[in-house]
Amino acid sequence: MSTEFDFDGEVVLVTGASGALGSGICAAFEGAGATVHATDLVTPDDDDSLLDADCEFHEADLTDEGDVERVVNDVVDAEGRLDALCNIAGTWQGGQPIDETDTDEFETLFDVNLKTMFLASKHAIPQLRETDGAIVSVSAKSSLEGGEGDGPYRAAKAGVRLLTETIAEENRGELRANAIMPKTIDTPANREMLSGDPDDWPTPEEIAPVVCALCSDATGVTSGAAVPVYGEA
Repeated sequence: MSTEFDFDGEVVLVTGASGALGSGICAAFEGAGATVHATDLVTPDDDDSLLDADCEFHEADLTDEGDVERVVNDVVDAEGRLDALCNIAGTWQGGQPIDETDTDEFETLFDVNLKTMFLASKHAIPQLRETDGAIVSVSAKSSLEGGEGDGPYRAAKAGVRLLTETIAEENRGELRANAIMPKTIDTPANREMLSGDPDDWPTPEEIAPVVCALCSDATGVTSGAAVPVYGEA
């Protein structure tokens, strides 16, 4: 069964847009008629990115509040509204136990995975209240429990899930906030770095419709959820 979305006239901001998942989500929203603004610290790699040439790109350090505020203001100034925020910026590091983890690694994981989500949501919420908008953020299946070797990553992604629930509760009737929980996504970087069968990993193109659905009227009664998107991974 095919699924089609209609976001004509709506404005979407996607963070982490230069990565495989972020660019895939941008492409899905553009294909559904949305005006998409993309932001990331680095410009897209033309070989791997799914970003369309019509997508407005904003280079920004999403761990810097001034940069985040500037991007949100620029989007609203240009379009007059904001209907959805997709917090896709994130990173993974790990492989060692807590007593062998560098403080810099801990801080990077919390900054890129959690602080970016906090700052983008903070500055987008007042705009999204005006449009009965939606926020979708990226948590992770591993955030549901502790594990060996990547505790700070799990903790940061658990923070994303809890902030999502908080935003949903604080803005009941004004906007919706949900999270997705991937495990391993089929991207060029993961194929190079990780073992396992990539045929079991969902692709960005398979995950993107879930994000679209969570921003659409089809899920108007869903807020504060953490939705699995890990398929057979």
